[in-house]
Amino acid sequence: MDGGPLGGLEYESFNAAGAKLTFNGTNTHPGTAKNKMRNATKLAMEFNGYLPVEEAPEYTEGYEGFYHLLSLNGDVEQSKAYYIIRDFDRENFEARKNNVKNIVKTMQEKYGEDAVVLEMNDQYYNMLEKIEPVREIVDIAYEAMKSLDIEPNIHPIRGGTDGSQLSYMGLPTPNIFTGGENYHGKFEYVSVDTMEKAVQVIVEIARRFEEQA
Repeated sequence: MDGGPLGGLEYESFNAAGAKLTFNGTNTHPGTAKNKMRNATKLAMEFNGYLPVEEAPEYTEGYEGFYHLLSLNGDVEQSKAYYIIRDFDRENFEARKNNVKNIVKTMQEKYGEDAVVLEMNDQYYNMLEKIEPVREIVDIAYEAMKSLDIEPNIHPIRGGTDGSQLSYMGLPTPNIFTGGENYHGKFEYVSVDTMEKAVQVIVEIARRFEEQA
């Protein structure tokens, strides 16, 4: 139970990676900086400029992946940027990570190897790979909702979920709604009525599995 509005039923999630980039500059007095200064914050801006503008969260939807700059902090001497990389397709996911590596390599060749340091790690994978072999568990959740006059809304999760991790730990875990809305924003809230409906669905799912036992 890690979903959103009433009827949500999900079994596809992003493949996800995180990237930390450290940009190292050379600070000196701006009045005598010619051919001496290397501005780390400008290096970070240059890196971001290499990424496709349209492949960001604010321009994508559905099955479209993205690069997302979470934070950028620093000064002339050093700046640090944190990105998340997301895509539903594993091949495209790997291509996105390789793109980041190639941009770093290009900048290192231009400014020196110490100018940009990349740390990147995978965070989770699309749980569809683990759900497909046991698709009947999705069907049970679907029918449980229908029996309670709740219209299932099947769509990919444009994010992660506990189910992503659990599925790769050997417990295939589709996602159902909880009633939450406006996640990650200051207007986030949850509907008590929808929470009650979610509990009813869980009970009905358990009942159906018990019948099959």
